[in-house]
Amino acid sequence: HLEHLIDECQKDLMPLKEFILPGGGQLAALLHVARTICRRAERLCVTLSNEESVAKELIAFLNRLSDALFVFARWVASKQGEAEILWEREPATSPKS
Repeated sequence: HLEHLIDECQKDLMPLKEFILPGGGQLAALLHVARTICRRAERLCVTLSNEESVAKELIAFLNRLSDALFVFARWVASKQGEAEILWEREPATSPKS
């Protein structure tokens, strides 16, 4: 069911070729916050799995849930007419001598 929701939302979105910055209105921003919390939970489960038994399916689900929250945030921002802000790498500076 989660995969279907992701697929349906992605139909309305342009493919990403660059990183985007979180944002896009209050609901989209809250979905981005939820995504970061989900990623944190995933990392904690991976760390815990080094010492305790943690179902691999749980870690895989948290990973995919985080992906879904990212897609949902993009979709909501798109529906609200919010432009995605592309991340721009700062130009490399040469080392000072």
